[in-house]
Amino acid sequence: MPRTVSDGGEELPGDDISSRTGSHRRADNTHGGYKVGFPPNKGAFAEFSDGVKETFFSDDPLRAFKDQPKSKKLWLGLQHVFPILDWGRGYTFGKFKGDLIAGLTIASLCIPQDIGYAKLANLKPQYGLYSSFVPPLIYALMGSSRDIAIGPVAVVSLLLGTLLQEEIDPVKNPVEYTSLAFTATFFAGVTQFGLGFFRLGFIIEFLSHAAIVGFMAGAAVTIALQQLKGFLGIAVFTKKSDIISVMKSVWGNVHHGWNWQTILIASSFLAFLLSAKYIAKKNKKLFWVSAIAPLISVIISTLCVFLTRADKQGVAIVRHIDQGINPNSFHRIYFSGPNLMVGFRIGVVAGMVALTEAIAIGRTFAAMKDYQIDGNKEMVALGTMNIVGSFTSCYVATGSFSRSAVNYMAGCRTAISNVVMAIVVMLTLLWITPLFKYTPNAILASIIINAVLGLIDFEAAYLLWKVDKMDFLACLGAFFGVIFASVEYGLLIAVAISLGKIILQVTRPRTALLGNLPRTLIYRNVEQYPEATKVPGVLIVRVDSAIYFTNSNYVKERILRWLRDEEEQQQEQKLSKTEFLIVELSPVTDIDTSGIHALEELLKALEKRKIQLILANPGPTVIQKLRASKFTELIGDDKIFLSVGEAVKKLAPKAENV
Repeated sequence: MPRTVSDGGEELPGDDISSRTGSHRRADNTHGGYKVGFPPNKGAFAEFSDGVKETFFSDDPLRAFKDQPKSKKLWLGLQHVFPILDWGRGYTFGKFKGDLIAGLTIASLCIPQDIGYAKLANLKPQYGLYSSFVPPLIYALMGSSRDIAIGPVAVVSLLLGTLLQEEIDPVKNPVEYTSLAFTATFFAGVTQFGLGFFRLGFIIEFLSHAAIVGFMAGAAVTIALQQLKGFLGIAVFTKKSDIISVMKSVWGNVHHGWNWQTILIASSFLAFLLSAKYIAKKNKKLFWVSAIAPLISVIISTLCVFLTRADKQGVAIVRHIDQGINPNSFHRIYFSGPNLMVGFRIGVVAGMVALTEAIAIGRTFAAMKDYQIDGNKEMVALGTMNIVGSFTSCYVATGSFSRSAVNYMAGCRTAISNVVMAIVVMLTLLWITPLFKYTPNAILASIIINAVLGLIDFEAAYLLWKVDKMDFLACLGAFFGVIFASVEYGLLIAVAISLGKIILQVTRPRTALLGNLPRTLIYRNVEQYPEATKVPGVLIVRVDSAIYFTNSNYVKERILRWLRDEEEQQQEQKLSKTEFLIVELSPVTDIDTSGIHALEELLKALEKRKIQLILANPGPTVIQKLRASKFTELIGDDKIFLSVGEAVKKLAPKAENV
């Protein structure tokens, strides 16, 4: 059976080496192995098209269209844009029952949340409800997730509210402020749609998990602190979101600004909401307790305020929510003037944050139910619903983790649960909104605080600390950036830390010194395997990254440093000098001209020391470029081996005779 080689240089039975290298040939040497194969040469156009395909079309989205008649291709195209045409054919009454229960459950949760989130964005309460009516209907037609629940979310609401009020005062100019919110929503949708349509979804991957954990936790703390205005009944409150400004505002009003009736309402119902969440967490079958608790809180608190007329004792209430479904807002979007670029800038930021949250939620629940979601298709769906939403008086909507979790627990089967929720919200807008007149702002503050506490993931932060200290520092950086500066600065820090980590890993790749595991042909990292022994006269170094212009000089210097350390040790212990330096290239997926130049400089440096450079197991891309640059001629074909084991087998006897 042909032999193949693992990353560590050992030989294992398996597939022919030609399956990896593209071609093979029998060696004419004495040990009867295989030489490193050279893949077939590709033209510039073929190489470029392969790169584009792998970057933008790695999932091969057009495979279903191959060899199909035109009518079938048209139907498949419609199904691709509107997945409901695909899964809708197999929709049954049994699935509808699950979606109906789930939709009613998340509607009871979203209605009080939407009113609170709208206030968080400095918008009138009805705009939160509008955003849970139209966008979920669009998503149900175009989205690929079965579990995600669409609507306003706390983090995006806070982000919009913070960024918008820096440009326009929502109290002095509410109409202009609302128009700017619609403009930002439009451009958020355009950003999301564009990323999905042009298959640029990989851009959101640059925000690391650690940065997201820290950003979300910081945003949760900031949102909770913002709710102290409604929780304590403070009339005059700071517009800044950093913790220092908020706490100054809170303690500055302690003697004359706090309202004890408001505090009593807020604290009592917050305790009720937290208790309901605890019960649901302990017993998964009682998830509905936590889901309906906010609506029950709103009903009871509204009734109490109405009966006691606590609003005349200083308890702030909602007072008015416009009745009726979403009015047209297309004419209110700024398509020209100075507010155009302001809306564009805010929309891009809000759209990216909303997109990151929605994709993460969709993937989480898809993995739990063992199905796939198309990230680019999701972006198109989210973008379309926000573009349409901006025309119908909605602000940025996305996937809500708390509602999606309830949707999942309630037994949703498809996106129809969003349709059910939207219908309930529509009925609320048509007939029930006047009943919210006496709803105290304090209960909305308690509902939001209860909702955002779930965004603080202590377990994830602890895991980051245990596994990767750099990730934990990234998490802390994003967290403190949000709470001590602002949401936008925290987001900027999160992105900067994520990019910084990528740059650090690219510019400073890991290298390892390899040794032989006794009685095997396996060569492994001597730090990981202390029993691995060095081969006399041979230094084996593995490079664990592609070699590009960003790290080529570092890789060369690091290999030479390994050599200097080895030479010093040889002098101290009077061991045989190094005659061969083997560079294990199996983890090196690519190399550019700067990398090749670094290898040439390494070769020259070794020749001065009378040490021969040996390459082991280069991949197809690497060997092809080394051959095109004539580096293989410079070093000699006899210095390139299929594995570290083959190289040592041929070279070690010479080294031992030194």
